[in-house]
Amino acid sequence: MEELNIEFLADDFEFVGDKQDITIDQVLPSKPAWKDAIDRFCKNKGAVIGLICIAIIILFAIFAPMISKWEFDDINTALANIKPCAQHIFGTDSYGRDLFVRTWKGTRISLFIACVAIVIDVVVGMIYGLISGYFGGKVDAIMQRFQEIVNSIPTLVVLTLLLMVMKSSLFTIIVALSFTEWIGMSRITRAQVLKIKEEEFVLASRTLGASSFFIIFKEILPNIYSQLIIMVMMSIPNAIFYEAYLSFVGLGLPIPAASLGTLINDGFDKITVYPYQMVIPVVVFSILMLSFNLVGDGLRDALDPTMKEM
Repeated sequence: MEELNIEFLADDFEFVGDKQDITIDQVLPSKPAWKDAIDRFCKNKGAVIGLICIAIIILFAIFAPMISKWEFDDINTALANIKPCAQHIFGTDSYGRDLFVRTWKGTRISLFIACVAIVIDVVVGMIYGLISGYFGGKVDAIMQRFQEIVNSIPTLVVLTLLLMVMKSSLFTIIVALSFTEWIGMSRITRAQVLKIKEEEFVLASRTLGASSFFIIFKEILPNIYSQLIIMVMMSIPNAIFYEAYLSFVGLGLPIPAASLGTLINDGFDKITVYPYQMVIPVVVFSILMLSFNLVGDGLRDALDPTMKEM
């Protein structure tokens, strides 16, 4: 290959070897794509603050109930309705239960429900969307009609029907959330597959005799993972909100278990007399929701190549 005399260095490239004697093959990008995405994410102050808030809330949810001398279900009517103080940082409820422990225990359960529901949604929705979008034709038509039928049934109706045959529990809520929440992930995945499956590298793999399984999971999936990550981050606050909504309307966890929704529901009845019993879990819930949305927006901007500054 003909040697080139380089008189300057471009901002986005670095040269390996002798600057005076270099070939085109020795010109390398200055940053891998993932480092560029991290740099872009770190420049988004809102996303970084949201990530820090999520980390702090998760740490409190994990360790606060473990180090506290109070149990979340300890009942002591002599300590009922104590306002926030040094001994009870968030105060107590009408049964004398410590709200600091119950709030972080409830946060842990809300996060657990959301994460389990999201894992199921990602597995079901992603595979469903990949198969539907890649094969197309009659397969796509049948799968989309089934998806529309499932989506037409409100999750609240599903949960009510489940409670008629199953007792109210953590498992029942997870099943209800997983019944329809995967549809959003399926639609995003299918749209991305339809856009990319006619690309040249996919056609080349198909021409060389690669199996459909190989093309879907080795060629297409690695090229749409960024959109799936963004969808997951946006789906987590939706799952947390829906769990809180179900608990607030009385279809949540049974007593004495607690989640953010049940704590808000319990505090709502006494908001005029003991407002702290509702305000504190609402503040934690709001910060958690806002933080996940900020992180989702930051990931969207960092992973979307169209947002890259030229």
